[in-house]
Amino acid sequence: MIELQPGKYRRSIVRLWRFVAFGLGLVILYIVAVSFNFFWLFGGMPDLKTLENPKSELASELISEDGKSLGKYFFENRISIDIAQISPNLINALIATEDARFVNHSGIDPRSLLRVFKGIVSGNSSSGGGSTLTQQVAKNLFNTRSEEFEGILGKIPLVRIVIAKTKEWILAVILERKYTKQEIMKMYLNTVSFGNNTYGIKVAAKTYFNKEAWDLNVPEAALLVGMLQNPTLFNPLRFPENALNRRNIVLGQMMKYDYLSTDKFDRYKEKSLGLNFTVDSHNTGLAPYFRESMRGYLKSWIKVYNEEHDETYDLYTSGLRIYTTIDSRMQRYQEEALTEHMKQQQKLFDAHWKGRDPWIDKNGKEIPGFINSAVRKSPHFISLKRDLGEEEAWRIMKKPYKMKVFSWNGEKEVTMSPIDSIRYYKRFLRAGMMSMDPRNGHVKAWVGGINFKYFKYDHVKQGSRQPGSTFKPFVYVSALDKNFLTPCDHVTDQPIYFGPSDGAPSGWSPRNSNNKYSYQALSLRQALGKSVNTVSAYLMKMVRPKTVVDYAHKLGITSNLQAVPSLCLGISDVSVYEMVGAYCAFANGGHRTEPMTILRIEDRYGNVLQEFFQKQNQEISENMAYNMLYLMRGAVEDPGGTAGRLRQYGVTEGNEIAAKTGTTSNYSDGWFMGMTQHLVSGIWVGGEDRSIHFRTIELGQGGRVAMPAWGIFMKKVYADQTLVQYRKGPFNKPENYVRECGGGVVSDSTDTYVPPSRSDDEGVLF
Repeated sequence: MIELQPGKYRRSIVRLWRFVAFGLGLVILYIVAVSFNFFWLFGGMPDLKTLENPKSELASELISEDGKSLGKYFFENRISIDIAQISPNLINALIATEDARFVNHSGIDPRSLLRVFKGIVSGNSSSGGGSTLTQQVAKNLFNTRSEEFEGILGKIPLVRIVIAKTKEWILAVILERKYTKQEIMKMYLNTVSFGNNTYGIKVAAKTYFNKEAWDLNVPEAALLVGMLQNPTLFNPLRFPENALNRRNIVLGQMMKYDYLSTDKFDRYKEKSLGLNFTVDSHNTGLAPYFRESMRGYLKSWIKVYNEEHDETYDLYTSGLRIYTTIDSRMQRYQEEALTEHMKQQQKLFDAHWKGRDPWIDKNGKEIPGFINSAVRKSPHFISLKRDLGEEEAWRIMKKPYKMKVFSWNGEKEVTMSPIDSIRYYKRFLRAGMMSMDPRNGHVKAWVGGINFKYFKYDHVKQGSRQPGSTFKPFVYVSALDKNFLTPCDHVTDQPIYFGPSDGAPSGWSPRNSNNKYSYQALSLRQALGKSVNTVSAYLMKMVRPKTVVDYAHKLGITSNLQAVPSLCLGISDVSVYEMVGAYCAFANGGHRTEPMTILRIEDRYGNVLQEFFQKQNQEISENMAYNMLYLMRGAVEDPGGTAGRLRQYGVTEGNEIAAKTGTTSNYSDGWFMGMTQHLVSGIWVGGEDRSIHFRTIELGQGGRVAMPAWGIFMKKVYADQTLVQYRKGPFNKPENYVRECGGGVVSDSTDTYVPPSRSDDEGVLF
């Protein structure tokens, strides 16, 4: 028997330990070299500040005043939530499938690494991955495989992967030291991708099941966790069979680790996917026109804020929370009301123009070359012409292909050319509607069009059109506030002439809408309620156009107004946004209140970056504002009032409504302005082009094409018991209110005028 000599045995042990020590030294040296990027070979690592405050791209979110999400701005659709808001079913499924020893390891799981090594040696590719959840968090949060952290050796494919894995191990250990397991789990679930531009569990639960993350049941949680391995391969929309099989594997893992009983596993694996897919895009959700309008403002605000505070916030990636004044309930009701009304109006419009094209000149003749002119102005044609030349651009525009188009009966697939699609869309009536609380300027609802996906143009703020008779209250308030007459005076309905000295060089005499004159002495309330043009013209001649322009501007109209006599009939373009803001002065005791859309902006951690406050200024007296409300109530309450049809919507009983309808020449624009004690709304309806309109006043007047939407909207508001602050009721009358009536008085109890003793013709001004 041969025996090893003690010296040789001892030397072998020493050599082995030296080899191990040398190997460990090399590993330590390698780790240190990677950590400090020796000789720029390995690429940088995230700095300490980044490690202490890891950030991922988070969508900025618009939130309504009643706490509902209105939508988001994002490159990656991601919203962060706390671990307490996530269903335990999902956490159990995740641990069982992705990292069974998550609660025990310190960022690196040796058993998983050994399993991977054995799989590589044996050629078993299904042995599983070695990355822990913490390592995946490191990769997701710090993007270790990007060019930003790539060194010289990173150009070598296999070496690049080894270095990236090393960095993830190092970062995982650091993360485990700095954060609790719950915090790491939260980071993971808020950063992972679930496909379809869906990032984070909150957005995934909403997208695939239209649920909150805490409501996910076991099969739903298993499906989402299963997708994490490969969001494309296991996409339940494209590959439902793959997704189902993968979900059942996750359920099996949950059973293996005792998160699920055998009976429940057998029951759950037979269930269907149960999807309720609701893709979140800039075209969907509540208030898309409002969101788009806010986008430009918010980007400008962020730019200024960053410059002033040396910050780097971004609207699409910084996870800002923008709290708005919009009320989600009122926004939904307004969208529903406008849809219901415009669907009916389009039906009438199509029947009215059946067999004919609706683009006509002032003589009622079809405008020649109208569509070709529209094609030339279209962005698509302009782009084609620039890139391919005009001849090829026309050829492409005439070529039919399959496309989806908007219809009031739902989106439909058709085959038509781009020229045909322009012709198709030109026939649709457009609309814009906005509501505002006059007390504080809060914009409560904003609907800029009939369908944001297909009609991007915002008719609340972006678009301006002639307001017609809805401009008349500015004429009336100018005359009253300048003491040219009192609310109880009368004016005769008869022709009024403006000559060169009045600002009409060619002479002008306005007509009433029915082309008739009653020659009756009308009270101002009667004249405004019936929208008599001659009375407005008389007041304009009395106060002069420049005075009316000044009053309109100080009450809130910001557009340029022509100081000409015809301004009394609303010939200068204004927006719905301006009109609602200006009318609020009447309902707010004479205070001009600028429309307010944002309450505050917070960062992703809830720190307030800026709060916004209302801006008010007294422009007319409280008594004068109430006088105007009294006059405009005539349109609803008095015989012949242009808004009398509101009674059929059940909104007038037990309520005071001040209103004004508006219709422009050739019925190109239909308007309605409606005021209650705590809500002012405006709506415009018309064609994309002024040449597209109804041909008769019966169909084209504001009381027909616009007012019903207001009635439908307010009926919905009054039916909602959670909106008690906007319930029916009278306008707030000023204390010690006295209506100046040339010696007469107004009864506080009946609000009726008792004239002084005088001859019958007193008080008639014309």
